[in-house]
Amino acid sequence: MSSNEAVSSNEAGSSNEAGSSNEPVVRYEVEGHVATLTMNRPEVANAQNSALIDELDACFDRADADDEVRVVILAGAGKHFSAGHDLKAIVGNEGADEWVAMRETPEGKFHHEQIMYVDRCRKIHDFRKPTIAAVQGKCVAAGLMLACMCDLIVASDDASFSNPVLRMTGAGVELLVEPWELGIRKAKEFLLAAEELDAAEAWRLGLVNKVVPRAELTARTMELAQRVALVPPVTAQVVKDSLNNVGELMGKGASWRYHFMAHQWAHNTATALSALEQRKQMGSMKEVFAARDRGDAAGASTDTPTDTPAAAPGQAPPGQD
Repeated sequence: MSSNEAVSSNEAGSSNEAGSSNEPVVRYEVEGHVATLTMNRPEVANAQNSALIDELDACFDRADADDEVRVVILAGAGKHFSAGHDLKAIVGNEGADEWVAMRETPEGKFHHEQIMYVDRCRKIHDFRKPTIAAVQGKCVAAGLMLACMCDLIVASDDASFSNPVLRMTGAGVELLVEPWELGIRKAKEFLLAAEELDAAEAWRLGLVNKVVPRAELTARTMELAQRVALVPPVTAQVVKDSLNNVGELMGKGASWRYHFMAHQWAHNTATALSALEQRKQMGSMKEVFAARDRGDAAGASTDTPTDTPAAAPGQAPPGQD
């Protein structure tokens, strides 16, 4: 079996919105036993808005339902894998989003982030078929969280990984993956010092499985996926579940639940709320990020796009030159 097609909004059951006309938010392609899901908002560094998250979820459902698909690759179109969550539709004035009204209360905000961020990511983590993230360029905050939901990560030699939101009063992102990927001590340095890991260092620390030349990322990831696809599906599922259970026995799920509650509490501190009001007065995301890098209080908030979404129109998206 071999097909090469982009999932449409009708097939996926979600909105079909991308940077260029008639382009799907997520491209869905199948080659042999491997499905490739490609986030398709390259003009904003694949910042994750509601439409992208919904369609990615629908594409995983499609891959799950196809018995011919044994392995799923998660990729990002363009220069970067993902700049993180794009909350502009929620906190900005760039069009309606069904979650806007819900986020007006703390409990609504909790419900939104539980469903759209935590549950959707955990679904990928627990997906019954092996998954591989193909990461190039910037992989920031929620982009890193998303990549870490996959079983394996192949990085291009120009990839970099960061989560620089603590200076903006963001308590990381919704799932604190860093202790599990880097170890506790390195995770503290990575988060508190807003460090950026290049591909070689990410490999040394065990965050990624392989580092390959950028020009070979697609082919080398497919090569690995095809090798994994040789394992009978029932065997792959049982062993994946058993390995994931090791994490559960070590407390991974409990630690994620604790952190999500802490993340919600941080949303509503006086520090975060006052910083949000100051930040709303800024003229551009470029100004916001400059304040963040200086450590100014005005650069701090957890309700505006703290995990590095797309910049304002006319500016380079976060992680882009």
